[in-house]
Amino acid sequence: MEFTKKLIKGKLVKRYKRFFTDVKLSKEIVIAHCPNTGSMMGLLNEGNEVYISRNNDPKRKLKYTLEIIKVKKNLIGVNTHFANKIAHHGLSNNLIKEIVNSDSIKPEVFFNKETRFDFLIEKNKQKIFVEVKNVTLSRENKIAEFPDSITSRGSKHLKTLIEAIKKGYKCYLLFLVQIESVESFKIARDIDEEYYKNYLIAKKSGVNFLAYRCKITPQEITIEKKLNIHQ
Repeated sequence: MEFTKKLIKGKLVKRYKRFFTDVKLSKEIVIAHCPNTGSMMGLLNEGNEVYISRNNDPKRKLKYTLEIIKVKKNLIGVNTHFANKIAHHGLSNNLIKEIVNSDSIKPEVFFNKETRFDFLIEKNKQKIFVEVKNVTLSRENKIAEFPDSITSRGSKHLKTLIEAIKKGYKCYLLFLVQIESVESFKIARDIDEEYYKNYLIAKKSGVNFLAYRCKITPQEITIEKKLNIHQ
């Protein structure tokens, strides 16, 4: 996924009210929209290098959007709205080796009245649901983690994926790791014990879990490498 406009480098001042960030540019401080509603644990230290995009749409209240934060020399993609675009590019270009040469890839497909999954894929008459979770947390050296806060919605998705398997679908949950240099992935059990329990149940029920790391630059973000998942 390529950024359509050149990103602007700045320094993080603070994040507040979940959706706002103050960013210091060379001669001014601007307010940028924060498109990540998670805790963003470990990312929000004042002075962190950030990259923001500018949108000149007159209908937008905030002209800037926070896209990337640099932490400990690693770039981290924080715009959760791009996760599905990155995943779609990966699926379309066979970058996720477990799901290649698909006959069709449909985004945002309802499974039932309450839940829709990020992708419905058809391959050789097999229907496959893929749910994507954006990962920005890394507390230990070279290890990415999810979630960064309690996620009842995430647990609900796991339970619904189990229902889909019972109805004949093949199901994947893709942890899209937007953190440079990490080498493995694990569930943050200490942050959300309930999610960890549902993860184990879903795994035993046949849900396939994948973790893929992204290559991140101020020009583009693309899927780069599969990571091992630690239980």
